[in-house]
Amino acid sequence: MVVYSKEGCCLCEEALRVLRKVKASFPFILKEVNILKDRDLFEKFKEEIPVIYIDSKKAFKYRVEERKFIEQLTRRAKPA
Repeated sequence: MVVYSKEGCCLCEEALRVLRKVKASFPFILKEVNILKDRDLFEKFKEEIPVIYIDSKKAFKYRVEERKFIEQLTRRAKPA
């Protein structure tokens, strides 16, 4: 799980709050990437943050709905 965000972004803070809350019940690895530290990432995501990728696929941008996020985690955990 990768979250592209930046400091001082209220949507980013809210998304991270939801992800951390869910992580307490459904453990996963959360990597936070500050787009201000990489010019290319800033250009790519500056108008979309926060952006959340699950298994290298864009899953959410701007807002994370807790229920939908849990559904994605549950689907991901099931064998194919």
